[in-house]
Amino acid sequence: MPLYIFQSHRLSCRRWVPEDFDALVRVYGDAADAMRWVGAAVAITPAHCRQWLEVTETNYRTRGYGMFALEDRSTAFVVGFCGLVHPGGQVDAELKYALERKYWGRGLATEAAKSLHAYGAREHGLPKIIATAAPDNLASHRVLLKAGMLPAGTRANDDGSRTKMFVWQPGQQPNAA
Repeated sequence: MPLYIFQSHRLSCRRWVPEDFDALVRVYGDAADAMRWVGAAVAITPAHCRQWLEVTETNYRTRGYGMFALEDRSTAFVVGFCGLVHPGGQVDAELKYALERKYWGRGLATEAAKSLHAYGAREHGLPKIIATAAPDNLASHRVLLKAGMLPAGTRANDDGSRTKMFVWQPGQQPNAA
């Protein structure tokens, strides 16, 4: 698997490397913004970031994909992360992304999601990619719709809450969002 996965207009997407540790902590350690909509809305600790680097390396070996670093093409600075994962062993690949707060609102998440869809279909033959978002996370809903995903109802979480579902399939007609 090559280090660089894809390039879009403003982003380079690549495999994680150990040097991404500080960027992981910077993005996923932000409980107030980046993690507000994730799970229990708590920051990921440095220990969890180290473990996540290991899990991601295992995903690269077993699936050929996982989470990736997003670099600003003009600076090579890591602005966030995106990837295709199978939480809890689910069958469908799930699109995930997180950007450092100062990069929100620039269309980078949509750009990354579109490129990740194309990559998943082209390189791994994925017939479907899903995404989930908290029902009140309207910013993520807009990102996913602009990336060509369609609403697909909701699903129940273990804690009784609901998660909004989105789906993308190769050849699917994009939304007018």
